[in-house]
Amino acid sequence: MAERLLFLTGHLAEPRLIETIKGIDLEEGSWHVRNIGIKVAALMTDAIIRNRLKGPIEADRVILPGRVRMDLDVLKEHYGVPFVRGPDELIDLPAYLGKGGKPPDLSKHDLRIFAEIIDAPGLPIDEIVARALTYAEKGADVIDIGCQPDVPFPQLEEIVTALQARGLKVSVDSGDVSELARAAKAGADYVLSLDEHTLDAVAGSNCVPILVPKPHGDLASLLRAIDKAKEKGIPHIADPILDPIHFGFTTSIERYAELRRQRPETEILMGTGNLTELTDVDSQGLTATLLGIASELRIQNVLIVQVSLHTRRTIEEHDAARRLMFRAREDQSLPKGLGGGLLSLHDLVPYPAKPDEIAKWATEVRDNNFRIEAAEDGIHIYNRDGHHVATDPFDLYPKLGVEADGSHAFYLGYELAKAEIARALGKRYAQDNPLKWGIAADEKSEDLIRHAPEASTVTAAREAKRKAQKERRDAEDRGDAPDDPERQG
Repeated sequence: MAERLLFLTGHLAEPRLIETIKGIDLEEGSWHVRNIGIKVAALMTDAIIRNRLKGPIEADRVILPGRVRMDLDVLKEHYGVPFVRGPDELIDLPAYLGKGGKPPDLSKHDLRIFAEIIDAPGLPIDEIVARALTYAEKGADVIDIGCQPDVPFPQLEEIVTALQARGLKVSVDSGDVSELARAAKAGADYVLSLDEHTLDAVAGSNCVPILVPKPHGDLASLLRAIDKAKEKGIPHIADPILDPIHFGFTTSIERYAELRRQRPETEILMGTGNLTELTDVDSQGLTATLLGIASELRIQNVLIVQVSLHTRRTIEEHDAARRLMFRAREDQSLPKGLGGGLLSLHDLVPYPAKPDEIAKWATEVRDNNFRIEAAEDGIHIYNRDGHHVATDPFDLYPKLGVEADGSHAFYLGYELAKAEIARALGKRYAQDNPLKWGIAADEKSEDLIRHAPEASTVTAAREAKRKAQKERRDAEDRGDAPDDPERQG
C-alpha cells in the first residue's frame, strides 16, 4: 500500500503545488493538499497548524514547505504523524520525493575510505592525532600513516597505539618492508603494500596486507600474491594500482577489470590520488567517475591523499560519491536526480521561477522592500514602486533610489553581486541566503526552529527612515532644516 502524504501550503503556492504533484508519479488517492489558510506558506507556525489542522490526520507523513521554521517534533507528538520539511522550491519537489514518494536514502555505502596523513615521520604525535580525528569526522574510515623513504620513524608504534586508543582504524603506508613489519607487530589494522615476496611481514599478526603487483603492472604477480595469501590463511586486499593519465591510466583501469573477472571474490583497493592530485581539474568529477568504476567493479576500498590545495575537500567528495553510487546501483538507476552535493558550480534547475511568474509576483507587492530574483532573462529587483530587470547590476543601481543610504546600498550591492554570480554559473539564487556550493564548501548552520531576523532589506530601510527623521529633527533644532521636498511645488 502506498504511503499516504499530506502537503500543507498557503494561498499563493496552492495552485502550483497541486499542479506539480499531479506531474509526479504518485498513486492516485495517496496524496492530499491542505491550504492552511495563510497567504505565504513559509510563514506558517506550529501554533497556526495546531489551530487549523484538526486531527486525527489520515496520512502517514505530512510535508511542509522547506522554508518553514518550527519544531517538527512538537507537531509529530501532537498528531502522532511525522512532519518533515520538503524542498525550498516547488520545482525541486519531484526530485525530493524520488521513487515511491520518498527522498533518496543516501545514508548507506559499501566503500571504505583510507585517508593518508602524508610525511607523518616529521609531525608531532598530537598533530597526527588531531588531523586523524578531523579526517574521521569528514568521513574517513581508516587513517593511513604515510612514511617517508630513508627517514627514520621511531615513533611509529606509539602513533599506531595513540590512534587506536581513540577508536580509529589504522593503516601504515611504506616502501620499507621492515617498517610494515613493525606496524603489523604494533597492531596496525592494515599495511600498504606487500607483494608475493614480502607477504611474511605480517606473519603472526592480525594485520591485513594490501597486495600489489611486482614489477609494477604485472597482474600475474598480483594474482600469485593473492593465491599465496589464501594458502596461508591471511586476509588480504588487492591493489592493481591506478596510474596517472598518459602514464598508463587506461591500461591500469583494464587491470582492475581483469582482476575482478579472474578473482570475483577478492577484496580490492583503488588509490585515487594519481588522478585527483595529478590532474588540474576540479576533483569532484574525477572522484565521482572513479567511484562509479569502483561501484561497477565492486571495489570496496579507496586510498585518498590530499597534497594539492585544489583537492582540499577530497574526503568529503569521496564520501558523497560513495553514497551516490551505492544508491544508484542498489536502485539499478543512473547516478542522477539523487542529490548528494556533487553539483557545485552548476545547478540542474538554476531558475525556480519564470520571468512571467516573477512579473506577476511583482504586481502583488504592496510595500517598499526590495525583492531580488535571478531568472533566465536577468536579475529582477522589485517593490511596490517598480520592477526592474537587467543582466548587469550596475544598470539597476540608478533605478533604486538608495544613493543617500549607504547601508541599504551595501546590502543591495551584496545581494545583486550574488545574483550575478549565480546567473553566470547557472546556480540557484535565494535572497538573504548564501549560495550553495554542495560538498565543495561547508554550509552555514541554520536555525530550523525560528525564522532568521527580519531581512536586511527591511531592517536597512527602517533604519534609514529613522536616521532621516533624526537628522531632520536635529536640523530643526538648529534652525537650518531644508524645505520638505514633498511640500515643494
